[in-house]
Amino acid sequence: MHLTTLLLMAALIWPVGPPRPEIVRGWEPPAGPYGPGHRGLDLAAPPGTTVNAAASGVVTFAGQVAGRGVLTITLPDTGSPPLRTTYEPVTPTVATGTTVTRGQPVATLATPPEETHCPESCLHWGLLRGDTYLNPLLLLRQGPSRLLPVTGVP
Repeated sequence: MHLTTLLLMAALIWPVGPPRPEIVRGWEPPAGPYGPGHRGLDLAAPPGTTVNAAASGVVTFAGQVAGRGVLTITLPDTGSPPLRTTYEPVTPTVATGTTVTRGQPVATLATPPEETHCPESCLHWGLLRGDTYLNPLLLLRQGPSRLLPVTGVP
């Protein structure tokens, strides 16, 4: 993994909150590209909640997909192809091509569509590299714990 990717990951934040949002539905990777699963995280939040950029990047899509508002932010210096975060259902407050910074408001959570798997309103937060979906929790990891030598202890 690139050093810049590691440094970027240490600086990421949850897209809604504080406090840390409840994960209504977790990552369930599909067995194949078209198989059943859950390609992201659902974070509990009421409609109208401000959605913040989890990391700095460039808005590469802000519009409708299948009747839902979607926002995609591409994260620079994260390898090839670069990582992208997605947020839905939202009403984007930034346009395609806008450079955003970590923590910057980028959308508001829209009223959920009639067909939703969340018991209440939620933000679907996704992470992709190319066409491969990844677990967004990977972005929040602070790296492995390290044990240091102990000296002077009997």
